[in-house]
Amino acid sequence: MIARLSGTLVEVRPDRVVLDVGGVGYDVAIPLGTFTALPHAGQKATLFVHTHVREDAIQLFGFISKQEKLVFETLLAVSGIGPKVALAILSGLPLPELVGAIAAQNVGLLTSIPGVGKKLAERLGVELKEKMASFGFGEAPAKTSRTTVTEDAIAALKNLGYKAAQAESAVTAAARKVSVHDLNALLEAALKSLAR
Repeated sequence: MIARLSGTLVEVRPDRVVLDVGGVGYDVAIPLGTFTALPHAGQKATLFVHTHVREDAIQLFGFISKQEKLVFETLLAVSGIGPKVALAILSGLPLPELVGAIAAQNVGLLTSIPGVGKKLAERLGVELKEKMASFGFGEAPAKTSRTTVTEDAIAALKNLGYKAAQAESAVTAAARKVSVHDLNALLEAALKSLAR
């Protein structure tokens, strides 16, 4: 089983990357949060990998952090959720907000994720409430750690037509690269990551 890959990004798309490791190109499916945190093609990257083996295929799912991989694997434990649905759920909200929404059984927020209906949202809350609460981060810390500038950047992206989850992920990734006190730099970096 492949657990981690480090190499050069050959191709970077919102839903997958090709990672060159020692001359071998690995096709790895990724969630939106990982996409916004990755550097551009041609640069080095490390992904934590979940290897999914089926009768007819071996699929690799890559994550920028161990926490993201852990949440993905926890979602897979719910009956009826396969890797593609788990990836869609992870892409629907920033990670701390998703974990907080499941722990709080926030059906309204969970159903805002494309492909998640009321029944699935309720099942996520019932089956994973305690596990998600034990991960140690939820909605409140994510919101209180935001500055006014990051809130303004997210609002600006939403006004440009980006979905809330996309805007938040892009601004979060941009905040790691530029000053969170410079709105223009933050917006520019977020727009660059969204344009890839």
